[in-house]
Amino acid sequence: MTPERRSDNATFTGNRALMLEEPLIFEIGSTETTGVEVAAPAKVASKLGGLERAQPIGLAGLSEPEAVRHYTRLSRQNYAIDLGLFPLGSCTMKHNPRLNEKVARLPGFADVHPLQPVETVQGAFEVIHQLAHWLVTLTGMHSVAMSPKAGAHGELCGILAIKAALEAKGEGHRKVILVPESAHGTNPATAAFAGYSVEDIPATADGRVDVAALKSRLGPDVAGVMITNPNTCGLFEREMRTISDAVHAAGGFVYCDGANFNAIVGRVRPGDLGVDAMHINLHKTFSTPHGGGGPGAGPVVFSEALTPFAPLPFVEQQGDHFALVEEESAGEHHGKSFGRMVAFHGQMGMFTRALTYILSHGADGLRQVAEDSVLNANYILRSLENTLDAPFAASGPCMHEAIFSDDGLPEGFSTIDIAKGLIDEGYHPMTMYFPLVVHGAMLVEPTETESKAALDQFIGALRSVAERAKAGDEGLKSAPHFAPRRRLDETLAARKPVLVWKDPQLAEAAE
Repeated sequence: MTPERRSDNATFTGNRALMLEEPLIFEIGSTETTGVEVAAPAKVASKLGGLERAQPIGLAGLSEPEAVRHYTRLSRQNYAIDLGLFPLGSCTMKHNPRLNEKVARLPGFADVHPLQPVETVQGAFEVIHQLAHWLVTLTGMHSVAMSPKAGAHGELCGILAIKAALEAKGEGHRKVILVPESAHGTNPATAAFAGYSVEDIPATADGRVDVAALKSRLGPDVAGVMITNPNTCGLFEREMRTISDAVHAAGGFVYCDGANFNAIVGRVRPGDLGVDAMHINLHKTFSTPHGGGGPGAGPVVFSEALTPFAPLPFVEQQGDHFALVEEESAGEHHGKSFGRMVAFHGQMGMFTRALTYILSHGADGLRQVAEDSVLNANYILRSLENTLDAPFAASGPCMHEAIFSDDGLPEGFSTIDIAKGLIDEGYHPMTMYFPLVVHGAMLVEPTETESKAALDQFIGALRSVAERAKAGDEGLKSAPHFAPRRRLDETLAARKPVLVWKDPQLAEAAE
Protein backbone atom coordinates (compact mmCIF):
# COMPACT_ATOMS: atom_id res chain seq x y z
CA MET A 1 0.00 0.00 0.00
CA THR A 2 1.69 3.21 -1.16
CA PRO A 3 1.49 5.93 1.52
CA GLU A 4 0.00 9.26 0.47
CA ARG A 5 1.82 12.53 1.07
CA ARG A 6 0.46 15.54 2.92
CA SER A 7 1.32 19.11 2.04
CA ASP A 8 3.74 19.33 4.99
CA ASN A 9 5.72 16.40 3.48
CA ALA A 10 4.78 14.16 6.42
CA THR A 11 3.85 10.62 5.48
CA PHE A 12 0.06 10.10 5.65
CA THR A 13 -0.72 6.55 6.73
CA GLY A 14 -4.49 6.79 6.57
CA ASN A 15 -4.73 6.63 10.37
CA ARG A 16 -7.32 8.86 12.05
CA ALA A 17 -6.67 9.20 15.78
CA LEU A 18 -7.11 5.69 17.22
CA MET A 19 -8.94 4.37 14.13
CA LEU A 20 -5.97 2.77 12.41
CA GLU A 21 -5.68 2.12 8.71
CA GLU A 22 -4.97 -1.59 8.46
CA PRO A 23 -2.96 -3.07 5.58
CA LEU A 24 -3.36 -6.66 4.48
CA ILE A 25 -1.44 -9.30 6.39
CA PHE A 26 0.82 -9.83 3.33
CA GLU A 27 1.72 -6.13 3.46
CA ILE A 28 2.76 -6.35 7.11
CA GLY A 29 5.00 -9.40 7.05
CA SER A 30 7.08 -11.16 4.46
CA THR A 31 6.73 -14.67 3.15
CA GLU A 32 10.51 -14.91 3.44
CA THR A 33 10.45 -14.66 7.23
CA THR A 34 8.68 -16.31 10.13
CA GLY A 35 7.33 -14.88 13.34
CA VAL A 36 9.45 -17.23 15.41
CA GLU A 37 12.68 -19.03 14.66
CA VAL A 38 12.97 -22.72 15.44
CA ALA A 39 15.76 -25.16 14.87
CA ALA A 40 15.56 -27.22 11.71
CA PRO A 41 13.91 -30.57 12.50
CA ALA A 42 15.88 -33.76 12.25
CA LYS A 43 15.47 -35.67 9.03
CA VAL A 44 12.96 -38.48 9.49
CA ALA A 45 11.10 -40.73 7.14
CA SER A 46 7.90 -39.12 5.87
CA LYS A 47 4.59 -40.64 6.93
CA LEU A 48 2.52 -38.52 4.54
CA GLY A 49 2.49 -41.05 1.71
CA GLY A 50 3.52 -38.63 -1.02
CA LEU A 51 1.24 -35.80 0.15
CA GLU A 52 4.10 -33.57 1.29
CA ARG A 53 3.94 -29.90 0.36
CA ALA A 54 6.18 -29.29 -2.65
CA GLN A 55 6.26 -25.48 -2.54
CA PRO A 56 6.48 -22.81 0.17
CA ILE A 57 3.19 -22.18 1.95
CA GLY A 58 3.21 -18.49 1.04
CA LEU A 59 2.00 -17.08 4.35
CA ALA A 60 3.41 -13.86 5.75
CA GLY A 61 5.55 -14.36 8.82
CA LEU A 62 4.34 -12.28 11.77
CA SER A 63 5.29 -12.22 15.41
CA GLU A 64 2.54 -12.94 17.91
CA PRO A 65 2.01 -9.24 18.82
CA GLU A 66 1.84 -8.33 15.12
CA ALA A 67 -0.74 -11.05 14.41
CA VAL A 68 -2.88 -10.17 17.45
CA ARG A 69 -2.82 -6.46 16.67
CA HIS A 70 -3.65 -7.03 13.03
CA TYR A 71 -6.81 -9.01 13.73
CA THR A 72 -7.82 -6.79 16.64
CA ARG A 73 -7.55 -3.68 14.47
CA LEU A 74 -9.63 -5.39 11.79
CA SER A 75 -12.29 -6.26 14.39
CA ARG A 76 -12.59 -2.58 15.31
CA GLN A 77 -13.69 -1.84 11.75
CA ASN A 78 -16.78 -4.02 12.15
CA TYR A 79 -20.06 -2.48 13.19
CA ALA A 80 -21.92 -4.61 15.70
CA ILE A 81 -24.99 -4.57 17.94
CA ASP A 82 -22.56 -4.26 20.84
CA LEU A 83 -21.45 -0.88 19.45
CA GLY A 84 -24.76 0.73 18.62
CA LEU A 85 -28.27 0.50 17.21
CA PHE A 86 -28.51 -1.77 14.15
CA PRO A 87 -31.44 -0.41 12.11
CA LEU A 88 -31.70 -3.08 9.39
CA GLY A 89 -35.39 -3.61 8.66
CA SER A 90 -36.87 -7.13 8.65
CA CYS A 91 -33.69 -8.48 10.19
CA THR A 92 -34.27 -7.91 13.92
CA MET A 93 -30.67 -7.16 14.89
CA LYS A 94 -31.49 -7.18 18.58
CA HIS A 95 -29.15 -7.44 21.53
CA ASN A 96 -28.31 -11.01 22.50
CA PRO A 97 -28.31 -11.39 26.31
CA ARG A 98 -25.00 -12.77 27.54
CA LEU A 99 -26.93 -15.19 29.74
CA ASN A 100 -27.89 -17.05 26.57
CA GLU A 101 -24.25 -17.33 25.55
CA LYS A 102 -23.23 -18.58 28.99
CA VAL A 103 -25.83 -21.35 28.96
CA ALA A 104 -25.01 -22.38 25.39
CA ARG A 105 -21.39 -22.78 26.41
CA LEU A 106 -22.12 -25.22 29.22
CA PRO A 107 -20.13 -28.40 28.44
CA GLY A 108 -23.21 -30.62 28.32
CA PHE A 109 -24.58 -28.53 25.45
CA ALA A 110 -21.48 -27.13 23.76
CA ASP A 111 -19.68 -30.47 23.60
CA VAL A 112 -22.59 -32.67 22.54
CA HIS A 113 -21.86 -34.71 19.40
CA PRO A 114 -24.55 -35.59 16.83
CA LEU A 115 -23.42 -39.23 16.72
CA GLN A 116 -23.57 -39.84 20.47
CA PRO A 117 -25.79 -42.71 21.62
CA VAL A 118 -29.34 -41.53 22.32
CA GLU A 119 -29.17 -42.50 25.98
CA THR A 120 -26.25 -40.08 26.51
CA VAL A 121 -28.06 -36.98 25.16
CA GLN A 122 -31.39 -37.14 26.98
CA GLY A 123 -30.83 -33.66 28.41
CA ALA A 124 -30.26 -32.19 24.96
CA PHE A 125 -33.39 -33.93 23.66
CA GLU A 126 -35.37 -32.52 26.57
CA VAL A 127 -34.20 -28.99 25.66
CA ILE A 128 -35.31 -29.52 22.05
CA HIS A 129 -38.64 -30.97 23.17
CA GLN A 130 -39.31 -28.13 25.62
CA LEU A 131 -38.44 -25.48 23.04
CA ALA A 132 -40.73 -27.22 20.56
CA HIS A 133 -43.55 -27.09 23.12
CA TRP A 134 -43.07 -23.33 23.55
CA LEU A 135 -43.05 -22.72 19.79
CA VAL A 136 -46.24 -24.71 19.26
CA THR A 137 -47.93 -22.95 22.19
CA LEU A 138 -46.88 -19.45 21.11
CA THR A 139 -48.08 -19.99 17.54
CA GLY A 140 -51.25 -21.96 18.26
CA MET A 141 -50.17 -24.62 15.77
CA HIS A 142 -50.29 -28.42 15.96
CA SER A 143 -46.64 -29.52 15.59
CA VAL A 144 -43.17 -28.24 14.79
CA ALA A 145 -40.19 -29.43 12.75
CA MET A 146 -37.02 -28.32 14.53
CA SER A 147 -34.44 -29.36 11.94
CA PRO A 148 -34.47 -26.50 9.34
CA LYS A 149 -31.32 -24.42 9.64
CA ALA A 150 -32.57 -20.97 8.59
CA GLY A 151 -35.59 -19.00 7.44
CA ALA A 152 -35.29 -19.88 3.75
CA HIS A 153 -34.59 -23.50 4.69
CA GLY A 154 -37.76 -23.43 6.78
CA GLU A 155 -39.70 -22.03 3.83
CA LEU A 156 -38.56 -24.97 1.72
CA CYS A 157 -39.59 -27.34 4.51
CA GLY A 158 -43.10 -25.88 4.59
CA ILE A 159 -43.51 -25.88 0.81
CA LEU A 160 -42.32 -29.50 0.56
CA ALA A 161 -44.87 -30.49 3.20
CA ILE A 162 -47.60 -28.70 1.21
CA LYS A 163 -46.43 -30.46 -1.94
CA ALA A 164 -46.54 -33.86 -0.21
CA ALA A 165 -50.02 -33.18 1.16
CA LEU A 166 -51.37 -32.22 -2.26
CA GLU A 167 -49.83 -35.29 -3.91
CA ALA A 168 -51.35 -37.49 -1.19
CA LYS A 169 -54.77 -36.09 -2.14
CA GLY A 170 -54.11 -36.72 -5.83
CA GLU A 171 -53.79 -32.98 -6.52
CA GLY A 172 -50.18 -32.85 -7.64
CA HIS A 173 -51.37 -30.89 -10.68
CA ARG A 174 -51.56 -27.73 -8.56
CA LYS A 175 -48.39 -25.99 -9.71
CA VAL A 176 -48.91 -22.31 -8.85
CA ILE A 177 -47.91 -20.46 -5.67
CA LEU A 178 -49.27 -16.95 -5.17
CA VAL A 179 -46.90 -14.45 -3.53
CA PRO A 180 -47.96 -10.92 -2.54
CA GLU A 181 -45.68 -8.02 -3.46
CA SER A 182 -45.21 -7.24 0.24
CA ALA A 183 -43.70 -10.67 0.98
CA HIS A 184 -40.04 -11.36 1.67
CA GLY A 185 -37.91 -11.88 -1.41
CA THR A 186 -37.02 -15.43 -0.41
CA ASN A 187 -40.67 -16.52 -0.69
CA PRO A 188 -40.92 -16.59 -4.51
CA ALA A 189 -37.38 -18.00 -4.75
CA THR A 190 -38.33 -20.89 -2.46
CA ALA A 191 -41.51 -21.67 -4.38
CA ALA A 192 -39.62 -21.68 -7.68
CA PHE A 193 -36.88 -23.88 -6.21
CA ALA A 194 -39.54 -26.40 -5.18
CA GLY A 195 -40.78 -26.56 -8.77
CA TYR A 196 -43.74 -24.18 -8.61
CA SER A 197 -44.68 -21.32 -10.89
CA VAL A 198 -44.88 -18.04 -9.00
CA GLU A 199 -47.50 -15.36 -9.60
CA ASP A 200 -47.50 -11.97 -7.89
CA ILE A 201 -50.45 -10.55 -6.03
CA PRO A 202 -50.47 -6.73 -5.96
CA ALA A 203 -50.56 -4.58 -2.86
CA THR A 204 -53.19 -1.95 -2.16
CA ALA A 205 -52.32 1.70 -1.70
CA ASP A 206 -52.05 1.16 2.04
CA GLY A 207 -49.33 -1.51 1.63
CA ARG A 208 -51.39 -4.63 2.30
CA VAL A 209 -52.46 -7.59 0.17
CA ASP A 210 -55.13 -6.86 -2.43
CA VAL A 211 -57.59 -9.48 -1.21
CA ALA A 212 -59.91 -9.08 -4.19
CA ALA A 213 -57.02 -9.72 -6.60
CA LEU A 214 -55.96 -12.77 -4.62
CA LYS A 215 -59.46 -14.25 -4.54
CA SER A 216 -59.88 -13.71 -8.28
CA ARG A 217 -56.74 -15.72 -8.99
CA LEU A 218 -57.57 -18.74 -6.83
CA GLY A 219 -58.40 -21.88 -8.74
CA PRO A 220 -57.71 -25.59 -9.24
CA ASP A 221 -54.10 -24.93 -10.30
CA VAL A 222 -53.16 -22.98 -7.15
CA ALA A 223 -51.26 -24.94 -4.50
CA GLY A 224 -51.25 -22.14 -1.99
CA VAL A 225 -50.10 -18.68 -0.99
CA MET A 226 -46.86 -17.56 0.66
CA ILE A 227 -47.55 -14.47 2.70
CA THR A 228 -45.40 -12.49 5.12
CA ASN A 229 -47.26 -11.24 8.18
CA PRO A 230 -46.47 -8.72 9.51
CA ASN A 231 -45.43 -7.86 5.97
CA THR A 232 -42.31 -6.22 4.65
CA CYS A 233 -43.96 -2.82 4.61
CA GLY A 234 -44.06 -3.11 8.39
CA LEU A 235 -47.83 -3.61 8.43
CA PHE A 236 -50.09 -6.30 9.87
CA GLU A 237 -52.28 -8.06 7.32
CA ARG A 238 -55.65 -7.35 8.95
CA GLU A 239 -57.55 -9.63 6.58
CA MET A 240 -55.33 -12.64 7.14
CA ARG A 241 -58.22 -14.83 8.30
CA THR A 242 -60.24 -13.90 5.22
CA ILE A 243 -57.26 -14.75 3.01
CA SER A 244 -56.75 -18.13 4.70
CA ASP A 245 -60.41 -19.07 4.45
CA ALA A 246 -60.46 -18.21 0.74
CA VAL A 247 -57.31 -20.23 0.00
CA HIS A 248 -58.60 -23.24 1.96
CA ALA A 249 -61.97 -23.07 0.20
CA ALA A 250 -60.11 -23.22 -3.10
CA GLY A 251 -58.19 -26.32 -1.99
CA GLY A 252 -54.86 -24.65 -1.29
CA PHE A 253 -52.62 -24.17 1.74
CA VAL A 254 -51.34 -21.05 3.50
CA TYR A 255 -47.64 -20.58 4.17
CA CYS A 256 -46.74 -17.67 6.42
CA ASP A 257 -43.23 -16.24 6.52
CA GLY A 258 -42.61 -15.87 10.25
CA ALA A 259 -39.42 -13.82 10.07
CA ASN A 260 -41.33 -10.89 11.57
CA PHE A 261 -42.84 -12.90 14.42
CA ASN A 262 -40.90 -10.58 16.74
CA ALA A 263 -43.70 -8.03 16.31
CA ILE A 264 -46.56 -10.30 17.36
CA VAL A 265 -45.09 -12.98 19.65
CA GLY A 266 -47.33 -13.32 22.71
CA ARG A 267 -49.97 -11.14 21.04
CA VAL A 268 -51.16 -13.09 17.98
CA ARG A 269 -51.18 -16.84 17.31
CA PRO A 270 -50.77 -17.54 13.57
CA GLY A 271 -52.70 -20.78 14.00
CA ASP A 272 -55.78 -18.71 14.84
CA LEU A 273 -55.36 -16.93 11.50
CA GLY A 274 -55.64 -20.13 9.46
CA VAL A 275 -51.94 -20.58 8.76
CA ASP A 276 -50.86 -24.10 7.71
CA ALA A 277 -47.10 -23.70 7.96
CA MET A 278 -44.78 -20.98 9.23
CA HIS A 279 -41.07 -20.82 9.90
CA ILE A 280 -39.74 -19.06 12.99
CA ASN A 281 -36.30 -17.48 12.89
CA LEU A 282 -34.84 -18.35 16.27
CA HIS A 283 -31.96 -16.06 15.33
CA LYS A 284 -34.40 -13.13 15.17
CA THR A 285 -37.40 -13.46 17.45
CA PHE A 286 -35.60 -15.33 20.20
CA SER A 287 -32.36 -13.38 20.14
CA THR A 288 -29.78 -15.96 19.19
CA PRO A 289 -26.92 -14.59 17.02
CA HIS A 290 -27.81 -13.48 13.52
CA GLY A 291 -25.75 -12.66 10.46
CA GLY A 292 -22.13 -13.11 9.51
CA GLY A 293 -22.75 -16.48 7.93
CA GLY A 294 -22.96 -18.24 11.27
CA PRO A 295 -25.44 -20.92 12.31
CA GLY A 296 -29.13 -20.16 12.14
CA ALA A 297 -32.30 -22.00 12.99
CA GLY A 298 -35.70 -21.86 11.30
CA PRO A 299 -38.13 -24.33 12.92
CA VAL A 300 -41.41 -24.75 11.05
CA VAL A 301 -44.75 -25.03 12.83
CA PHE A 302 -47.54 -26.97 11.09
CA SER A 303 -51.32 -27.13 11.19
CA GLU A 304 -53.01 -30.44 11.92
CA ALA A 305 -53.58 -30.91 8.18
CA LEU A 306 -49.84 -30.78 7.41
CA THR A 307 -48.45 -32.48 10.53
CA PRO A 308 -48.43 -36.00 8.96
CA PHE A 309 -46.16 -34.71 6.19
CA ALA A 310 -43.57 -32.98 8.42
CA PRO A 311 -39.93 -33.99 7.93
CA LEU A 312 -37.82 -36.44 9.89
CA PRO A 313 -36.12 -36.72 12.28
CA PHE A 314 -37.88 -35.26 15.31
CA VAL A 315 -37.72 -35.70 19.07
CA GLU A 316 -40.63 -37.56 20.67
CA GLN A 317 -41.24 -38.16 24.36
CA GLN A 318 -42.01 -41.80 25.09
CA GLY A 319 -42.88 -42.08 28.77
CA ASP A 320 -39.94 -40.70 30.74
CA HIS A 321 -37.60 -41.25 27.80
CA PHE A 322 -36.88 -39.09 24.73
CA ALA A 323 -36.37 -40.75 21.37
CA LEU A 324 -35.27 -39.46 17.99
CA VAL A 325 -37.78 -40.67 15.41
CA GLU A 326 -35.98 -41.39 12.14
CA GLU A 327 -36.79 -43.23 8.92
CA GLU A 328 -36.26 -46.68 10.35
CA SER A 329 -38.40 -45.97 13.42
CA ALA A 330 -41.11 -43.80 11.85
CA GLY A 331 -43.48 -46.69 11.18
CA GLU A 332 -46.99 -46.20 9.87
CA HIS A 333 -47.68 -43.42 12.36
CA HIS A 334 -45.27 -41.11 10.53
CA GLY A 335 -45.26 -42.83 7.16
CA LYS A 336 -46.40 -39.76 5.21
CA SER A 337 -43.35 -37.63 6.04
CA PHE A 338 -41.85 -36.05 2.93
CA GLY A 339 -38.37 -37.08 4.09
CA ARG A 340 -35.28 -35.57 5.62
CA MET A 341 -34.13 -31.93 5.55
CA VAL A 342 -30.71 -32.23 7.19
CA ALA A 343 -28.19 -34.86 8.21
CA PHE A 344 -28.86 -34.40 11.93
CA HIS A 345 -31.42 -32.47 13.95
CA GLY A 346 -30.78 -28.75 13.82
CA GLN A 347 -28.32 -26.52 15.67
CA MET A 348 -28.02 -27.24 19.38
CA GLY A 349 -26.47 -23.90 20.29
CA MET A 350 -29.38 -22.03 18.72
CA PHE A 351 -31.93 -24.19 20.52
CA THR A 352 -30.22 -23.64 23.87
CA ARG A 353 -30.01 -19.87 23.44
CA ALA A 354 -33.63 -19.59 22.29
CA LEU A 355 -35.00 -21.61 25.18
CA THR A 356 -32.91 -19.59 27.64
CA TYR A 357 -34.36 -16.40 26.18
CA ILE A 358 -37.93 -17.75 26.41
CA LEU A 359 -37.57 -19.00 29.97
CA SER A 360 -35.92 -15.80 31.17
CA HIS A 361 -38.77 -13.71 29.72
CA GLY A 362 -41.75 -15.92 30.44
CA ALA A 363 -45.08 -15.55 28.66
CA ASP A 364 -45.67 -12.00 29.90
CA GLY A 365 -42.14 -10.94 28.98
CA LEU A 366 -42.50 -12.28 25.44
CA ARG A 367 -45.69 -10.30 25.04
CA GLN A 368 -43.80 -7.19 26.14
CA VAL A 369 -41.13 -7.95 23.53
CA ALA A 370 -43.74 -7.51 20.81
CA GLU A 371 -45.31 -4.46 22.42
CA ASP A 372 -41.98 -2.68 22.90
CA SER A 373 -40.72 -3.47 19.40
CA VAL A 374 -43.91 -2.02 17.92
CA LEU A 375 -43.76 1.00 20.24
CA ASN A 376 -40.16 1.73 19.26
CA ALA A 377 -40.87 1.44 15.54
CA ASN A 378 -43.86 3.77 15.77
CA TYR A 379 -41.81 6.26 17.78
CA ILE A 380 -39.29 6.40 14.93
CA LEU A 381 -42.04 6.61 12.30
CA ARG A 382 -43.86 9.50 13.95
CA SER A 383 -40.65 11.31 14.86
CA LEU A 384 -39.42 11.36 11.26
CA GLU A 385 -42.60 11.40 9.14
CA ASN A 386 -42.33 15.19 8.73
CA THR A 387 -38.65 14.96 7.76
CA LEU A 388 -38.67 11.97 5.40
CA ASP A 389 -41.47 10.70 3.19
CA ALA A 390 -43.33 7.90 5.02
CA PRO A 391 -45.52 6.23 2.36
CA PHE A 392 -47.64 4.21 4.80
CA ALA A 393 -47.84 6.67 7.67
CA ALA A 394 -51.59 6.98 7.08
CA SER A 395 -52.11 3.20 7.02
CA GLY A 396 -52.33 2.99 10.79
CA PRO A 397 -49.63 2.04 13.28
CA CYS A 398 -46.69 0.16 11.83
CA MET A 399 -45.53 -3.03 13.44
CA HIS A 400 -41.87 -3.82 14.08
CA GLU A 401 -40.39 -1.58 11.40
CA ALA A 402 -40.91 1.86 9.91
CA ILE A 403 -40.54 2.54 6.21
CA PHE A 404 -39.46 5.77 4.52
CA SER A 405 -38.60 6.71 0.94
CA ASP A 406 -36.44 9.25 -0.91
CA ASP A 407 -39.50 10.94 -2.36
CA GLY A 408 -39.25 14.64 -1.59
CA LEU A 409 -35.47 14.87 -1.65
CA PRO A 410 -33.97 17.41 -4.07
CA GLU A 411 -33.02 16.28 -7.56
CA GLY A 412 -29.70 14.47 -7.49
CA PHE A 413 -30.12 13.12 -3.96
CA SER A 414 -31.40 9.64 -3.17
CA THR A 415 -31.57 6.89 -0.57
CA ILE A 416 -27.92 5.92 -1.07
CA ASP A 417 -26.81 9.42 0.01
CA ILE A 418 -28.88 9.24 3.19
CA ALA A 419 -27.48 5.80 3.99
CA LYS A 420 -23.86 6.77 3.38
CA GLY A 421 -24.30 9.98 5.35
CA LEU A 422 -25.60 7.92 8.26
CA ILE A 423 -22.27 6.06 8.35
CA ASP A 424 -20.51 9.34 9.10
CA GLU A 425 -22.90 9.76 12.02
CA GLY A 426 -21.67 6.47 13.46
CA TYR A 427 -24.54 4.16 12.43
CA HIS A 428 -24.84 1.19 10.15
CA PRO A 429 -27.31 2.16 7.38
CA MET A 430 -30.86 0.91 7.36
CA THR A 431 -32.10 -1.58 4.73
CA MET A 432 -32.12 0.21 1.37
CA TYR A 433 -34.33 -0.13 -1.71
CA PHE A 434 -36.47 -2.85 -0.14
CA PRO A 435 -39.34 -3.62 -0.23
CA LEU A 436 -39.61 -3.12 -3.97
CA VAL A 437 -43.15 -1.73 -3.71
CA VAL A 438 -41.62 1.50 -2.34
CA HIS A 439 -39.32 3.53 -4.58
CA GLY A 440 -36.10 4.43 -2.79
CA ALA A 441 -37.19 2.54 0.31
CA MET A 442 -35.49 2.92 3.69
CA LEU A 443 -36.57 0.24 6.14
CA VAL A 444 -35.76 0.83 9.82
CA GLU A 445 -36.29 -1.70 12.62
CA PRO A 446 -35.18 -0.58 16.08
CA THR A 447 -36.27 -3.76 17.94
CA GLU A 448 -37.44 -3.80 21.55
CA THR A 449 -33.95 -3.76 23.03
CA GLU A 450 -33.26 -0.07 22.35
CA SER A 451 -33.93 2.60 24.97
CA LYS A 452 -35.70 5.88 24.25
CA ALA A 453 -32.37 7.69 24.67
CA ALA A 454 -30.77 5.46 22.02
CA LEU A 455 -33.72 6.00 19.68
CA ASP A 456 -33.57 9.78 20.16
CA GLN A 457 -29.89 9.77 19.26
CA PHE A 458 -30.54 7.75 16.10
CA ILE A 459 -33.53 9.89 15.14
CA GLY A 460 -31.42 13.02 15.54
CA ALA A 461 -28.69 11.60 13.33
CA LEU A 462 -31.09 10.51 10.58
CA ARG A 463 -32.94 13.83 10.71
CA SER A 464 -29.65 15.71 10.43
CA VAL A 465 -28.62 13.76 7.32
CA ALA A 466 -32.06 14.21 5.71
CA GLU A 467 -31.99 17.96 6.35
CA ARG A 468 -28.52 18.19 4.81
CA ALA A 469 -29.89 16.49 1.69
CA LYS A 470 -32.85 18.85 1.55
CA ALA A 471 -30.46 21.79 1.84
CA GLY A 472 -28.51 20.49 -1.15
CA ASP A 473 -25.34 19.60 0.73
CA GLU A 474 -23.09 18.23 -2.05
CA GLY A 475 -20.84 16.62 0.56
CA LEU A 476 -23.44 13.90 1.04
CA LYS A 477 -22.87 12.64 -2.49
CA SER A 478 -19.35 11.56 -1.58
CA ALA A 479 -20.12 10.30 1.94
CA PRO A 480 -18.92 8.53 3.98
CA HIS A 481 -15.91 10.71 4.78
CA PHE A 482 -14.96 9.25 8.16
CA ALA A 483 -15.26 5.51 7.49
CA PRO A 484 -12.24 3.25 6.92
CA ARG A 485 -13.18 3.18 3.21
CA ARG A 486 -14.74 5.69 0.86
CA ARG A 487 -17.89 5.11 -1.19
CA LEU A 488 -17.49 2.33 -3.71
CA ASP A 489 -18.79 2.13 -7.24
CA GLU A 490 -21.44 -0.37 -6.15
CA THR A 491 -22.05 -1.69 -9.66
CA LEU A 492 -18.39 -2.54 -10.22
CA ALA A 493 -18.01 -3.80 -6.65
CA ALA A 494 -20.85 -6.27 -7.25
CA ARG A 495 -19.89 -7.31 -10.77
CA LYS A 496 -16.09 -7.18 -10.62
CA PRO A 497 -15.07 -7.59 -6.98
CA VAL A 498 -11.36 -7.88 -6.23
CA LEU A 499 -11.29 -10.71 -3.73
CA VAL A 500 -7.79 -12.14 -4.15
CA TRP A 501 -4.61 -10.39 -3.05
CA LYS A 502 -1.71 -10.33 -5.48
CA ASP A 503 1.84 -9.25 -4.89
CA PRO A 504 2.00 -5.77 -6.50
CA GLN A 505 5.26 -6.53 -8.33
CA LEU A 506 3.97 -9.83 -9.70
CA ALA A 507 0.63 -8.28 -10.64
CA GLU A 508 2.39 -5.46 -12.50
CA ALA A 509 4.64 -7.93 -14.32
CA ALA A 510 1.61 -9.98 -15.34
CA GLU A 511 -0.05 -6.93 -16.86
